[in-house]
Amino acid sequence: MKRQRAIGPTSDSTGKWCALLQGLSPGVLDWASTDGLVWLHLLKTVTAGLLALGIAMLLDLPQPRIAMTTVFVLMQPFSGMVLAKSFYRVVGTAVGAMAALALGALFVQQAELHMVGMIAWISACIAAAVRYRHFRWYGFVLAGYTAALIGIPNVTTPDGLFLAALTRAAEVTVGIVCSSAVSALIVPQRSSLALLRTLQLRYRNFAAFAADVLSHQVDRRAFERRFAALVDEIVGFEATRIFAAFEDPAMRLRSHRLGRLNNEFMDACARLHALHQLLKRSHASDASATMATIAPHLRELAALLTLRRDASVDVSHVSARLREFQTALPRRVRQIRKQLHEPSAELLADFDTAAELLYRFVDECAKYSDTYDTLAHRKPGPQKRGANHYVSITNGYAVAFTFIRSATVMSIAACFWIATGWPSGGLAVIGAALACALTSTSPDPTNMAVQMALGAALATLVGYAFTCYVYPNIDGFPLLCVMLAPVLALGAHLATRKRTAGLGVGFSVFFCLLAGPDNVVAFEPDVVINNGIALAASMLLAAIVLATVFPADMPWLIERIMDDLRAQVVLACKDQRPELNQRFQSSTHDLASQLRLLLSRRSRRRRHALRWMLVTLEVGHAVIDLRNEASRARYLQALDPRWPAAVESVLDHLAQLFERPDARTLDRAFVSVRSAIWIAQDLLEAVHTDPGKRHDAQRILSCLHFIRTALLDKDAPFKPR
Repeated sequence: MKRQRAIGPTSDSTGKWCALLQGLSPGVLDWASTDGLVWLHLLKTVTAGLLALGIAMLLDLPQPRIAMTTVFVLMQPFSGMVLAKSFYRVVGTAVGAMAALALGALFVQQAELHMVGMIAWISACIAAAVRYRHFRWYGFVLAGYTAALIGIPNVTTPDGLFLAALTRAAEVTVGIVCSSAVSALIVPQRSSLALLRTLQLRYRNFAAFAADVLSHQVDRRAFERRFAALVDEIVGFEATRIFAAFEDPAMRLRSHRLGRLNNEFMDACARLHALHQLLKRSHASDASATMATIAPHLRELAALLTLRRDASVDVSHVSARLREFQTALPRRVRQIRKQLHEPSAELLADFDTAAELLYRFVDECAKYSDTYDTLAHRKPGPQKRGANHYVSITNGYAVAFTFIRSATVMSIAACFWIATGWPSGGLAVIGAALACALTSTSPDPTNMAVQMALGAALATLVGYAFTCYVYPNIDGFPLLCVMLAPVLALGAHLATRKRTAGLGVGFSVFFCLLAGPDNVVAFEPDVVINNGIALAASMLLAAIVLATVFPADMPWLIERIMDDLRAQVVLACKDQRPELNQRFQSSTHDLASQLRLLLSRRSRRRRHALRWMLVTLEVGHAVIDLRNEASRARYLQALDPRWPAAVESVLDHLAQLFERPDARTLDRAFVSVRSAIWIAQDLLEAVHTDPGKRHDAQRILSCLHFIRTALLDKDAPFKPR
């Protein structure tokens, strides 16, 4: 339990709970850490919803069910998530209310123009939500959705628009306050503790993965799959870190160190990938016998990284052993190099590059272990080594695509409403807006929309039963809570399951909207049915449009995102060097995660995108190393005037290759790299008598040789297939 409290401080009550749990049986502890957390989340969600309903009724607000709906849209398992979303929900609600007032003032009793303005505003908010993801997504979504909730029902009654904006803001605020209070005060599930558990699991998984790679126990498909999972963990870690900063001041103080930890993890993954790629290519060539001489060191390092699953990890001990291995590695490599029997220049380059990559990988692993150890045991960390910026990128075409898709769905619903005068048509437009918003970042938006439609249909049936048979036969708020609790818990439970998340969200939200009780309950079952049909139809409309007209994995859109992914190598070749590695690593992983989200099904396109991600990481990382080493060894320019032009030629042609990948640009880049290698070999001979300069030239030569092997890789996706 000490290690779980290391990241952030916990209250005395949490310590008492931990002491109590330690005395329970293993079966109870296992239930408490798995299904028990789900039941706790359900209990807190239902409690917050009923509390919001009761307070809104006590304040005599017109629609208390909106406060209850807010809770089910907002509630999350971790208090940091709720606080983060609550903050941006308040901002989004305020902005949406002002937008509704502005549109109502501009288009008084002009339904057509009002809907055009409203659709443009909501679509722009959803597009901005896709551009600014994670916790900010919710603020933009609420800015559009709140404007629809306020403005659409009052489009023909502008005199009630201002009052509707005030009451809607009050109802939403009640839901925000209740969900935040219940989440933070009743057995709070800290994001900081979840973050620590994530760090522990990630450290173990990475160590096991690295040990398997070094032991040659991972084939190509398994490597790609497990490495892609590490990419998802990098992106998810950044979101969890921000959530934790909202709930814990100590986490805000450690935010810089956590950011550095994520950067070091990305560097360690990149080094492992580069080493694996070089070993894979060497084993498939004539260099296998030469590379076999370094295999004992790989097995020794794999043994160092093999952690016992049934024991706690002494990270400081692992880090110390890695440093000892790293210190002894150069001497061992020199001894092996002397024992090689007349190797060719290319075989010797393979050996030197592998040794350099192994040394750099051990160094990155040791840095990662050191930083993790200081966080896990609350040790004073090293001095700051520059800023840690995680850069997220979203393709402009994807943002525009989201805008057009959302506007199309809502325009169809609005045109049908205006043309037919359907009394529930306004709610259908609101439902279409909600469907577009909630599916904007879903890996399978069509399935999500269909599940929400089924949830709306189920909510209509249950709401009809409550309106006709439950509400008329109960009296008093306590009995109302007893009757509502099982239904609300069912929706929350479905929402926690991955396969039924859309069904649970649709049922919970739409049951509250359709049949949630108000201060004065109206016996209008026909209105409930009509509104339910409108919501279900709008969800199905969204699903049809998403599946047929605007599927999320359209080939041209995937290709645009892959262009942005390849452009990260251009960034590595052309951008300024300060913090270049951090920007390159984070933006590349972010774009790769987006591609994995869109290409969720296993297919040839998904494997092709993954291979572009892998080659982008290895070449971009090698280019950054090359630029750093060349900048550090500026004295080489005086030894051979051809050297600066050779480096620039390599950078230019690699940038052209990733901008326009084809056989011609590949050949041009290969020729440039090979020419630079010849010059670097001459420089190595010129500085052979100086150990320091020889080492600098050797590292430059290793970077160039690794880039050359990457261009020659038969699995690389440079040539069209």
